[in-house]
Amino acid sequence: MKKLLFVLVVCFTFSLGSNAQSMGRTYKTALGVKVFDGAGVTLKSFVTPSNAVEVIGYFYRHGTRLTGLYEIHGNIAGAPGLKWYVGPGAHVSFYNVNNRNRYDSYAAAGIDGVLGLDLKINGAPINLSIDWQPSFEFGEYRDFLGNQGGLGIRYTF
Repeated sequence: MKKLLFVLVVCFTFSLGSNAQSMGRTYKTALGVKVFDGAGVTLKSFVTPSNAVEVIGYFYRHGTRLTGLYEIHGNIAGAPGLKWYVGPGAHVSFYNVNNRNRYDSYAAAGIDGVLGLDLKINGAPINLSIDWQPSFEFGEYRDFLGNQGGLGIRYTF
């Protein structure tokens, strides 16, 4: 079900980008939510015209995660307002996991990567993004997490 939702959101984002005449303009800062397996609060701010910093506070069934990303953006020819982005990042996570009817709490830190699309809708203070954010966690439970990322919906200012 999650894969189907992801494919539908990607198709929706591309269809918005194909309507390039009605979209354009970039933004400086945006605040909103990011959803996938849980939800998070996201703040994204451009430090140069093509580089942004994004901070995301995720809330899951089993814990929380604070992520910082440095994103390098590039324009997509013929699609004003639609950009691709890629970049590195890091996170710290706090979990409370049911392990054989006993709850274990632990913290972990990790490194992240991000690859996505970012769309600023012209004439509306709305920014949409969709991305894949693989990460590797260090700590008590070392793990590669290839299913991170999601859909971001933000208010721009």
